[in-house]
Parts: sequence; C-alpha cells; structure tokens
Amino acid sequence: EAQRNIYRLLNTAFGLVHLTAHSSLVCPLSLGGSLGLRPEPPVNFPYLHYDATLPFHCSAILATALDTVTVPYRLCSSPVSMVHLADMLSFCGKKVVTAGATIPFPLAPGQSLPDSLMQFGGATPWTPLSACGEPSGTRCFAQSVVLRGIDRACHSQLTPGTPPPSSLHACTTGEEVLAQYLQQQQPRVMSSSHLLLTPYRVAPPYPHLFSSCSPQGMVLDGSPKGAAVESIPVFGALCSSSSLHQTLEALARDLTKLDLRRWASFMDAGVEHDDVAELLQELQSLAQCYHAGDSLVD
Repeated sequence: EAQRNIYRLLNTAFGLVHLTAHSSLVCPLSLGGSLGLRPEPPVNFPYLHYDATLPFHCSAILATALDTVTVPYRLCSSPVSMVHLADMLSFCGKKVVTAGATIPFPLAPGQSLPDSLMQFGGATPWTPLSACGEPSGTRCFAQSVVLRGIDRACHSQLTPGTPPPSSLHACTTGEEVLAQYLQQQQPRVMSSSHLLLTPYRVAPPYPHLFSSCSPQGMVLDGSPKGAAVESIPVFGALCSSSSLHQTLEALARDLTKLDLRRWASFMDAGVEHDDVAELLQELQSLAQCYHAGDSLVD
C-alpha cells in the first residue's frame, strides 16, 4: 500500500507538471480527498450511495461531471469555444483548475429554481472532484458553471402580482436566475454560466446509485434505495481556485520527504534525481500562481 501511494504521488506530480507545460488547461478528476502521499476518505454526495472501491461507480460519477462541465464548448449552439473557456480559466499561468458537481441537483417536486439555489445559503453548492480539499474558505479566480436538466416551468413560479421574496425570484428566465445567483455568491469572480434543459441520462448500464430520487431525478422523501431513475439534473463547475496553492505546495512537500534511492523501479524507468529537483521547482512555481492574488475583475 505504501509503495502504491508513493508511485501515485510521483505520477501525479510528474503528470501535472508535464501536462501544464504542453496543455492549455488541466483538470484533475478524483473522488479521493487528497492528491498527496496520505489518501483521505472519498467525497460524499448527499443523494448518492456509491462504493468508492468500485471503478464502475467512480467512473460513472466522474463521467457525469465531465459530461456536464464540458457542455459549454461541445454544443453546436454554444458561442463558447474550448479556447475561449481555457483562456478565461487559465489566465496568469493558472493552467490547473478544479472540478465540482452536485449530483443530482436537489430540486424537489413543485420547487422553483430560485428556491433550490437559496437552500444552499452561502455554502459552495457542489462537491469537490479534484482531490484539492473543501472549497470553503478559498478564493475563486474564475469559473465556468453549468446547470442542466431543469425544466423551464421550474425557472420561476411566481403568480402575477406576487412580490418576489428575493432578487432571484424577480428574474424572468432561468439564465438570469443562475447568473444572479453566481453574482451574489462571488461578486468579484469572472463567471461564465450555462443553463441546459437536457438532463443527464442515467438509465442502465449506469449503476443504481440514487437513494431518494424520482425517475426524473427529483429529490423525494422516503423513496426506496435503488429506485429506477432515468435522468437527473446536474450542477457542475470548473474553477480556478486558490485551493490549488495549498494542494500543489503539499505535493512538493511530500516529494521532498522521499528518498528515491529506495524505489529502484521508478529510477529504472529513466527518472533521475535532477528530474525530481526540477519537478519540485516547477510545482512550487505553479503553486505561486494560485496565491490569493487578483482575479480577472479586480
């Protein structure tokens, strides 16, 4: 187990550094709690029951998030290109981003989109999926957010003449609701938001992970585990976050504790001590890009 963790650490560190050198944007995806030497417990989803030891479960969840957060540049009708999205998120050398998702988005029957968003309060609405720790208390520099699977009838349900209970309820479209919500949560962050009516399909062979959802992914009380859910709404995001400063520095610290002479098989693969020294320098330089500096709109 110790050897596997060390190899995972080395491969993660080398992978991040080499990918950032040759890519416009890099996003680690993991249900683990840490990228470092000591694994932390897997993340928790309030409305999912999954087994983190089963690749079938983990890959399904990560595929759901990946399919959602990449929607902005995959749709023919979208004005956003992959290059535009990468440029927005990776400014000032911040080529590594984090991913997060709420799976499923907790919309109850008869509930409006503003009501659902307000139930999060000021907390970050999505579960982190990049093994960079909890996003609370960290700073977001730029983000791309996608909400999919919310019917137009749920965007606003106020009857004419009813005073809106919040500024979100005063919005006339779902796109306005989502943009207003992001502006309220993080007013100094450059945000790109997309609302997609099409839900995410979770019919077989997708694993049975949903504990309290209707067939359309609505959150229910007392629904039996393993209910036949056909599709779900998903809330996902890519974020350039200051949490990466701590994560990348922690990777560098873990590497300094290793004596590679004890791991001959890794050295036999062609890795030299100078490579590791250069790797440490690159990791520390990359970490400094995420020091709580200015955002795009400062």
